Amino acid sequence: MFNLKQFIIASLLLTSFTIFAEEPADTTPANPPQPNGYISDNLYIFMHTGPSKNYRILGSVDAGTAITILSGAEDGFVQIKDDKEREGWVESKFITTEAGLKQQLENLNQTLVDTQTALNDAQQQLPTLQQNNTNLLAENVALQETISGLEQQLQDERLSQQQKVQKEQHQLLTYGGIIGISGIIIGVILTLFLSRRKRYDGW
Repeated sequence: MFNLKQFIIASLLLTSFTIFAEEPADTTPANPPQPNGYISDNLYIFMHTGPSKNYRILGSVDAGTAITILSGAEDGFVQIKDDKEREGWVESKFITTEAGLKQQLENLNQTLVDTQTALNDAQQQLPTLQQNNTNLLAENVALQETISGLEQQLQDERLSQQQKVQKEQHQLLTYGGIIGISGIIIGVILTLFLSRRKRYDGW
């Protein structure tokens, strides 16, 4: 006869078998997929072990949570993996591919942190950049002074060369004038000398 003790044992075995049958198999791939969806902006939703509200509840998922969609819709449910690495089924009407307000806020906060970090880095580098700028300005001034000095030396050299050429030309003109005047004087003297000599010879 089927007594109460046997009934309790059979009930426990049946419950254990049902729970074991409902547990999803571990099919985690070697390279898990990246999040490609979000829970819509509600307070939270429940995750079940199967595509129905009749399956056991694994827990709740907060609104705006980034999730990975593992399978297509089945009876109004979608299999997902949440940010806690739990796999289960949630109602597809609460799934969206656009980031909710929570996710947008987290993204903006992360962007703010990155921007602040970049600003801090720039502020730390600013004194070094300013010193480099000062050094470059000083080098530029020194180069300009060197160029100005070389240009002045070149100009002085050209002026000296021009004066030297003019002096040589003046000396040549002076020597030529002296030679010309000397020739004229010698010609006059010779003319006078020859004229007197003819005069004496005529006597």
